[in-house]
Amino acid sequence: MPMTRSGTASATLPATPRSALADTVMDRITSVYAAAADPVRATEAAAYMKDVAPFLGIRTPERRALSRTVLEGTARPGETDCAAVALRCWQLPEREYHYFAVDYLRRHTGHCSSAFLPVVRHLVTTVPWWDTVDALAAHVVGGLVAADPALVPVMDEWIEDDDLWVARSALLHQLRYKQATDAERLFRYCLRQAAHPDFFIRKAIGWSLREYAKTDPDAVRDFVAGARDRLAPLSVREALKNL
Repeated sequence: MPMTRSGTASATLPATPRSALADTVMDRITSVYAAAADPVRATEAAAYMKDVAPFLGIRTPERRALSRTVLEGTARPGETDCAAVALRCWQLPEREYHYFAVDYLRRHTGHCSSAFLPVVRHLVTTVPWWDTVDALAAHVVGGLVAADPALVPVMDEWIEDDDLWVARSALLHQLRYKQATDAERLFRYCLRQAAHPDFFIRKAIGWSLREYAKTDPDAVRDFVAGARDRLAPLSVREALKNL
């Protein structure tokens, strides 16, 4: 398995719960996706994603159409089903199965409680790259925290984490919050990781600020002006790109 940017091969695997719905979904998806595999495109996709994982070579529009076929007639999942589908998809090497799991969770996060967050952390820290981490952070982690403010202290722990993908998830979890953004927490997180040497953290700081600037541009201008000597030039450029 490829190493992550933080040097961790994978996180400890949570126990995969039993789920008849997951059995059905996995039987279908492995058959349907495998039949659509394209070895040439698979090689190209793996190279584009820095060989973080092997690919089947299914383009996104086709993959999502196949996913609709896989899910046709299936029941609405509960939290146990979501965990089983996601964890079983992550146990498969090809990246398209991970994409399916991310899409599935984005659609059904509202059916999951705060107890689901450890599962998401496992996904964030196992075979991590921006293509899965960012969607999980903004749509799944963000949805769970919005639904249960008791998870905010967990985000305070994540921003301190040595794993850069966990810290990036904390930075990005409010990305879709707009007026509901806790600006104090956003700015505090940006300052906490402002000196981080990695591109993906510096980029996330700028991206999170740029997104919030669509809601409160003056607040972002003021924050960047006051913190410019602490923020990396990349973070500043990204934050002010549309201002």
